[in-house]
Amino acid sequence: MSSEANLASGVASHGAAEVITPTSYIAEHLQNLNNIGGKQTSIIDFSVINLDTVFWTSLMGVLAVVLLLIAARRASPGVPGRFQALVEMLVEMVETQSKSIIHGNRSYIAPLALFVFCWIILLNTLDLIPVDWIVGVNHFAESFGLHVPHHKIVPTTDLNATLGLSFSVLLLVLFYSFKIKGVGGFMHELISAPFGAKWYLAPINLALNLIEYVAKGVSLGMRLFGNMYAGELIFLLIALLGSIWTFSLDMTLFGFVGNVIAGSAWAIFHILVILLQAFIFMMLTLVYIGQAHSHH
Repeated sequence: MSSEANLASGVASHGAAEVITPTSYIAEHLQNLNNIGGKQTSIIDFSVINLDTVFWTSLMGVLAVVLLLIAARRASPGVPGRFQALVEMLVEMVETQSKSIIHGNRSYIAPLALFVFCWIILLNTLDLIPVDWIVGVNHFAESFGLHVPHHKIVPTTDLNATLGLSFSVLLLVLFYSFKIKGVGGFMHELISAPFGAKWYLAPINLALNLIEYVAKGVSLGMRLFGNMYAGELIFLLIALLGSIWTFSLDMTLFGFVGNVIAGSAWAIFHILVILLQAFIFMMLTLVYIGQAHSHH
């Protein structure tokens, strides 16, 4: 989310009776819309559904599928256009990585990795939308009687979304483990690796393997969440720099210039973060699925 120099008007529109502070401003922008189940009161609460996360995650997933379908239908053996050339580069990159990691049938795995890569790029790219555009849209919707109290547009800054993605990958790993090794082979591997097939080492092997699987799911989701959430906070701090007159600081010109320079620089750098995090998530997905194909 790049910042807006006219943030003061957007902040003031929250209501004249409400006193806006930097802390409340940041808290407002990091609040999810969770009308189903009420407000989340604990770290893990499956009764709460963040509607904005579900909406944008689903929309970007559908958009990724549509773009890939358009590229497939427009593919031609002649000189490719820019869009076809871009998609062909992505397909070749994913195919090369999957071929080097997974030794076996990749007919479903490579397209899955391509979809994951494109999907997460789209999810992360939402972070480049200006921070107060969403608040402005909410106020515009309220003028038509549609009340949207909160709206956080970037799904990857919601831990629920990133852990959902990572544990979906974990389910795929378990699926391929059972498919490739069979139920007996996989269960034997759980109790015999890494210390050997001695009966007295079975509980230790089982405990370590279960911890490893849980750690894979948690670390994969936390890595994506941590990087995107930190980037979101920096965008909000830059937005505050452009609106310091709102908080009774006599530094208007400095704030505006700092807002433009810092916001532009961070947005350009953040493009690299967006692509890098999508690539890391895709690569780890391939690595974990590749491990499910290997035998200890």
